[in-house]
Amino acid sequence: MSSNASAAPRRTALDALHRSLGATMTDFAGWDMPLRYGSERDEHLAVRTRAGLFDLSHMGEITVSGPQAAALLDFALVGNIGGVKTGRARYTMICRADGGILDDLIVYRLADTAYMVVANASNAQVVLDALTERAEGFDAEVRDDRDAYALLAVQGPESPGILKSLTDADLDGLKYYAGLPGTVAGVPALIARTGYTGEDGFELFVAPADAAKLWQALTEAGAPAGLIPCGLSCRDTLRLEAGMPLYGHELTTSLTPFDAGLGRVVKFEKDGDFVGREALSEAASRAATRPPRVLVGLVAEGRRVPRAGYPVVVAGEVVGEVTSGAPSPTLGRPIAMAYVDAVHAAPGTAGVGVDIRGTHEPYEVVALPFYKREK
Repeated sequence: MSSNASAAPRRTALDALHRSLGATMTDFAGWDMPLRYGSERDEHLAVRTRAGLFDLSHMGEITVSGPQAAALLDFALVGNIGGVKTGRARYTMICRADGGILDDLIVYRLADTAYMVVANASNAQVVLDALTERAEGFDAEVRDDRDAYALLAVQGPESPGILKSLTDADLDGLKYYAGLPGTVAGVPALIARTGYTGEDGFELFVAPADAAKLWQALTEAGAPAGLIPCGLSCRDTLRLEAGMPLYGHELTTSLTPFDAGLGRVVKFEKDGDFVGREALSEAASRAATRPPRVLVGLVAEGRRVPRAGYPVVVAGEVVGEVTSGAPSPTLGRPIAMAYVDAVHAAPGTAGVGVDIRGTHEPYEVVALPFYKREK
C-alpha cells in the first residue's frame, strides 16, 4: 500500500465543530468531511426554502500571478480568462491534449495580474501539476494555496439577508459569478457569489484560523431565518436537481466538453494556442455532424433509485448510462442524469427505462434542470 493510500484523511479547520454538532463524517477525496448532521432531506429543504451553511474547505485553491498570468491561463485552460474583468469569475475547464476533461474550474480574477483557480478536491493535485507544467516559459507563478484558505458557503433564499447583517460589503452590487474582498463578522474574506445548489448564495474564502469564528457568527445570524448546517449529501442532491455536473460522474477524462454538452466553455476565438485546441476542434466538428450522447434528466415513475453506471434501455437495447441518481426531496420521486443516444434524448420520449438489477424500470425523459428557482 502506498503511503498516500494509508495516510489519514485531512481535516478542515472546522473539524472539531462538525463533530461537536454530531455530524456523520466521511472520507471525501482524502478529506474528512461532514456527510450530514441530521436528516439529509431536512438539510436539502432548508437550502431550498431558507438557508444552509456548508464547509467546503476541501476545494483546491491555486493562485496564478505575475505579468503573464492571463496568458498562461489562456494557454492552460479552454476559456478566455484574459477577458475576465477584475472582480469577476468564470466557469471553465482544463483539458488534456486529447481534449479529455481533467477538471471543471471556477477562476476568479482578484487583481490585474492575480487569479485564483478553484479546483475540485479530487482533482486539485492534478490541476496544480498541470498548471505548473504548462507555466514553463511564462512569466507567471503557480502557487498551491490549499492550506491558505478555509471555504464556507451560505446557500438559499435567506442567504443575502443573513450575510447583510454581518457585512457592509455591497452584496446587492455583487453579481452572479463575481467576487469582492470584504469583512464578514470582523473576518477578512473574499466574498463570492457562484454556488452549486441552484439557489442564490455566497462563498466566503477566509484564513483557516478565522473559520470557526465565522461559522459561529453565521450560525447565530442565520438562526432566526432558519439556517442549519448542511453536509455533502444534500449538496449532491441539490446540484443534481439543478442539473449541475459533478466531476467523475458527468465529466471525465474520457469525455470532451463537447461530449458533455458544454462545448460553449471552449473559446476557439481567443488569441494563441491552448492545450487541447486541435483535438477539441475535431470534437466540435464531430459533434456537429454526429451528435454524441446527450445529457438528459430522467424522472422515475416508480420508487426505485437509479445509481451511476446503471444502463438506460429502450426495448431491451442499451441506449445510455446513468451518471448520477438520487431521491429528489423537491420532486418527491427518484431522479437521474444520464447520457443517452441523441435519438432518445427529446423530453417525453416514450419507452425509456433504467435497468435496475435486471428489472427495466420506466422513466420519463425531461429537460435539465429538474429544478429552477424563481428569480
